[in-house]
Amino acid sequence: MATVERSDGTFNVMMILQICMRAVLTRVQDAVAGRLNIETYLQNVGIKVVGPTDPAYATDIFDYNLRFHYKPALIAYPTNATQVSEVVKAGTTFHLPHSFIANALGDGRLVVDLSLMKNITVVQNGATVEAHIGAGNRLGDIALALNEHGRAIPHGLYAYVGVGGHSGHGGYGLTSRLWGLNLDRIIEVEVVLANGTVTTASLTTNPDLFWGIRGSSSSFGIVTNIVYDTLPRPDYAIAFEYVFVNNIPQELGLVVEWNRGNASGFVTLELGGAWYGAEGQVESVLQPFLSKLPTPSFGSLLGNGTWIDNLATLAQGPLDTSLAPDTNATFYVKSLVTPQEEPMDDNTLLQFMKYLATEGFSTPLDWFVQMGLYGGNASAINAVPQDATGYAHRSSMFTMQIQVTQPPVVTDAGFSFVEDVANTITGNMPPEWDYGCYLNYIDERLEDWQHLYYGVHYPRLQALKRTYDPTNLFRFPKSIEL
Repeated sequence: MATVERSDGTFNVMMILQICMRAVLTRVQDAVAGRLNIETYLQNVGIKVVGPTDPAYATDIFDYNLRFHYKPALIAYPTNATQVSEVVKAGTTFHLPHSFIANALGDGRLVVDLSLMKNITVVQNGATVEAHIGAGNRLGDIALALNEHGRAIPHGLYAYVGVGGHSGHGGYGLTSRLWGLNLDRIIEVEVVLANGTVTTASLTTNPDLFWGIRGSSSSFGIVTNIVYDTLPRPDYAIAFEYVFVNNIPQELGLVVEWNRGNASGFVTLELGGAWYGAEGQVESVLQPFLSKLPTPSFGSLLGNGTWIDNLATLAQGPLDTSLAPDTNATFYVKSLVTPQEEPMDDNTLLQFMKYLATEGFSTPLDWFVQMGLYGGNASAINAVPQDATGYAHRSSMFTMQIQVTQPPVVTDAGFSFVEDVANTITGNMPPEWDYGCYLNYIDERLEDWQHLYYGVHYPRLQALKRTYDPTNLFRFPKSIEL
């Protein structure tokens, strides 16, 4: 099976949402005193807090991406939206220091950890079967809970990804061509705003905020609960693994992965994915692709055909995240979202493959390139109108993830390799080629990120930012600017 990497990696470390407090001070503030004051206040109102002197602190500041290792002033663990509101208002009152670089943790900052907010309730509401999901849940645990009711939602493969960041910035998975992105199934959110107000947003309540949250939630507030319109789980679901690669049924989800070849001039190509149509049809769907390629050195269907087994197979591990702690790595990642109406031309594909087959073979770096299928015939992702949500990439064909893992530190060579791979594509297509990037694979080195992440929606998102967060309380390096 193609290597399963953590989708939405840097956005979902510990499912923590960072509050970057904008301290407008007329004098020098003692950060330690500020931390102690807010710590006492939050404890007095019943909120669990962990600071640098607590034994649990070293564990609780766990970073998924070890390129970023920071020491927040305080970690707060609210259990409901009211407590999140208390933390937001207290952080403003006590003027904790601000700024940011990793999308969860940071030196001297107040962090809100939502991991205690793990409610999952499934209710019938007319013809809709709703799932009310606390923002502290992870994808694997959500899948297990919904499966007990025979229900499902689209989401990524990695069990430990937190639903908050995943849903707020896209939420692609192998079912997305059939069901849409994760955010496309959201019908309501509960959110704490910068002034501490707890409110809801939906198509009928605060619809402008609801539009923006479905594409850039971290720029507008802390989402504490998400209501989904769930779907019946598939009657049949099977994973597959081959070596290969268009009139593609929506029931087919594909991921192509390139890795180092066994000799210069070659690459290892893996194709994995899943079929969610009728049993016995996947082979005939795949046959037109396989017939145009050399005989694969390996090919197989994987799993027993059930939905929940399929998810575990694709995750390459258990879905229950309580069984083992999360892992970490030292990596740098970039993404490309390619337009469906202007595919990569033959020369660009040739230069891309040549680079992987030569430089990719000679480098000692541990790398991979994954290409997930977004578009094609009847893709549910692209069927959603461009202006329906704040997510920008509704006419795309592929989303690419380019990553180097290089412990203990990513060197200049690591950064250059990832950027050079991306440049073999962007540098060989016409200058006006309207590609984008995927915010859940966030790249802190990215230039022109306003357009690449947010596309034509950026001016509208900025107007919403000025309305709902006029002091820029919720910010990170690539968040919506005022």
